[in-house]
Amino acid sequence: MSKKKGIIITVVAVIVIVLAVIGIRVLQKKSYRLLKVYEFYGDGSVNREKKGEITPYANMVLESGDEIKLNTGKMCLQADEDKFIHLEEDTELKLVATGNSANSKTTIELKQGAITNDIQNKLSDESSYDINTPNATMSVRGTIFRVNVYKIGNVTYTKVSVFEGKVTTRLVYTDGTVSDEEVDVEKGKEVIIFEDGTTTDYLSEPKDIDFAAIPDDVIDLVKGARDDGRDVALMDEENTVTVTFMYNGSVFGTQKVEKGGKVSMPSLAPAATGGWDWKFDRTVDEDTTIEWK
Repeated sequence: MSKKKGIIITVVAVIVIVLAVIGIRVLQKKSYRLLKVYEFYGDGSVNREKKGEITPYANMVLESGDEIKLNTGKMCLQADEDKFIHLEEDTELKLVATGNSANSKTTIELKQGAITNDIQNKLSDESSYDINTPNATMSVRGTIFRVNVYKIGNVTYTKVSVFEGKVTTRLVYTDGTVSDEEVDVEKGKEVIIFEDGTTTDYLSEPKDIDFAAIPDDVIDLVKGARDDGRDVALMDEENTVTVTFMYNGSVFGTQKVEKGGKVSMPSLAPAATGGWDWKFDRTVDEDTTIEWK
């Protein structure tokens, strides 16, 4: 082989390598993330920088940084092909999603309300899925879990309930610093974190999920995961009763309670005055209706 021919072969090889690298980068750019409103009905909004408030609709394409609010009704967001975020009423969040489908970085800033996260496939080593609340941060690899942010008086609570997999939680203090200590919440367990202006801490170690405080829509979602063959924590339906809360002749909400268990007082009140006609230290053994008086 002549020296000139060897140089030509070397140059061609270099060009092939360069083109291959460019092709890989192009493919990575084309491997964009799917972000959309999977399902919606009711009253809600999407607030987008430079565009302002937009009325959401099913299959609406979302952008990273969108602030999403559901006042009433139902909304489910989809990220990639296998991540679903189910919003409950009176929920407000900001969705930040970067990377591509192979190295996705998803962060949800949950300001108020509750979401149930269904991550159907385990994340790759290059991917992450985090949720931040006013007093906690949590990360997962692949799981089904619910996060509820609510206030009672001047105290802010974050409740994390895990139906499948594991969620790692850390405290976020009022000055914005994050605790080095991690608390893992396993399947069938939940933790509640509180912040009262001076103290941020766990109310207790992880405990069994209080299914009485889990909305029926979330229970149905978890049942669907079980029907798909996934191993999820779920209340024993044969040993449960339904408690219905009534306000002015209309259903305010329902709870599923294990027979012999106690009813949890709803975190929201239907009116500024009055109260539930029920002693919440009592146990229930049959379907029960509780009225606001």
